[in-house]
Amino acid sequence: MSGVMKRMGMIFRAKANKALDRAEDPRETLDYSYQKQLELLQKVRRGVADVATSRKRLELQLNQLQGQSAKLEDQGRKALALGREDLAREALQRRSSLQQQVSDLEVQHQTLQGEEEKLTLAAQRLQAKVDAFRTKKETIKATYTAAQAQTRIAESFSGISEEMSDVGLAIQRAEDKTAQLQARAGAIDELLASGALDDHSGIGPKDDIQAELDRLSGGTDVELELQRMKAELAGGSPAKPAIEGGAGDAAHQQQNQHRFDKN
Repeated sequence: MSGVMKRMGMIFRAKANKALDRAEDPRETLDYSYQKQLELLQKVRRGVADVATSRKRLELQLNQLQGQSAKLEDQGRKALALGREDLAREALQRRSSLQQQVSDLEVQHQTLQGEEEKLTLAAQRLQAKVDAFRTKKETIKATYTAAQAQTRIAESFSGISEEMSDVGLAIQRAEDKTAQLQARAGAIDELLASGALDDHSGIGPKDDIQAELDRLSGGTDVELELQRMKAELAGGSPAKPAIEGGAGDAAHQQQNQHRFDKN
């Protein structure tokens, strides 16, 4: 059971990887990578700005403490000049405490300044890499697009693309159906001509005997109509077809014919 599950997992991963490979567009992947690099560059720049802000705040504090230290020194001088040695000593003690704070802040200031320089250099290098990646990205995208277009054109000419394959199959099916219908129509015509099939429409081909009978029947109708017209011109009554009147009608027709010929 464990082996079956492992095999199923492998098959699933293989199919998923194949589906992802078909769905992946290198141009979209490059654009996504470029976007991530821009976000990283933005974070580095914000870090540089934060360090610079901290450095500037320390500089303001240093200036303030140094100002207070200079003020205490001046006050001590004045107190000593007035004979207030105690006040002068207190002023110098306070100034000494401020000087210790100034020293600590100067150390922090130097540290922040070094970090700022490192981050600024890193941001510049990252900016150069991002610019180079953008140029390379656009070059790869253009090359990929051109190769994709060339491949589609080649597939269209060779008929192996999906679209052209569908068109080719449709044409082949149409030709096969046309040939099948033509063969069927020809076979039916041959069967009708040979008499193997009956033509119920009355317009199909006929055998030789039926054609001769139809010709003779058509000729008899024309002769009867001609005789009737002759009788009308002679002033007699219209001749009736022999098939309806029998022997008497035939004799009457002969008399009318003889009268027409005499006139």
